[in-house]
Amino acid sequence: MRRMNRKNVGAIGIGAMIVFIAMVLVAGIAASVLIQTSSKLETQAMATGEQTRREVATGLAVYDIEGHVNTDIDKLVIMVRPRAGSQPIDLSTAVLELSDTSSKRILTYDNTKFAAPATGGIFSTNVFGLSASKFGIIELKDADNSCDGTTPVINYGDKVLLAVNATSTFGSEIGERTDVWGRVVPEEGAPGIISFTTPAAYTDTVYDLQ
Repeated sequence: MRRMNRKNVGAIGIGAMIVFIAMVLVAGIAASVLIQTSSKLETQAMATGEQTRREVATGLAVYDIEGHVNTDIDKLVIMVRPRAGSQPIDLSTAVLELSDTSSKRILTYDNTKFAAPATGGIFSTNVFGLSASKFGIIELKDADNSCDGTTPVINYGDKVLLAVNATSTFGSEIGERTDVWGRVVPEEGAPGIISFTTPAAYTDTVYDLQ
């Protein structure tokens, strides 16, 4: 039986050590890549989860809609409030969509039309001098004073009315038996839904429409 000399044994040992070190380095690099990838995925998943939570929880609810009758309905007020668990909502970035089935209008906030309810009633409030593409705000409840004309931000528990000059918006007053639908769309979160049909005859001055 042939014996290996010490030089050959040493060479084999060095070769095995080199292979072992290379394997350790490769394993270390692979582990580092896996850790970095895992960290990035975790961060992305957390960010996505937070965005999803905010999208689901945040939003507006339409609480009530009333209309004022001149000959037909010439003014609308839409009561909105944040949903339970909602983040604060800036109404200056919200969009109001309205349709009377024959046309669709897109309205944005007019920061010169912000007021508390007038003593003569909400439809006497000086916010209805609006153009076709604008809505005003009548403040009803704002415990933390977060809502003002410049930054109309509402939190959970706050309530405001969106004022619409229906005559300007649709080009004429809203007649009887008219289907009206739309949405109040915040910058982030779920929109508030508008859907009602006007009465068959106008015998009163103010109507609860939704």
